Amino acid sequence: MVTNQEELEKFYIQSLDNDIIKYLADKKNIELIVAMDIYYKSLLCKQIHNGENGIQYLDYKYLVEDLIENEKGLFVENN
Repeated sequence: MVTNQEELEKFYIQSLDNDIIKYLADKKNIELIVAMDIYYKSLLCKQIHNGENGIQYLDYKYLVEDLIENEKGLFVENN
């Protein structure tokens, strides 16, 4: 089985999505479904999936902290 760079990148992004959602749920003490909704509505998610500035290679914990700090409006909507 031969894998190419695009397939590996897709797998990495899916894994990163999962790590971000799980850590966000734990950090904010919210249900996974709520964390998923917040994340997939975020600018951060769009940036990761577009590969902007290599943001997808940063640590998921840092990315969650960034999401909490810079996209506070998403958390108000889900309370």
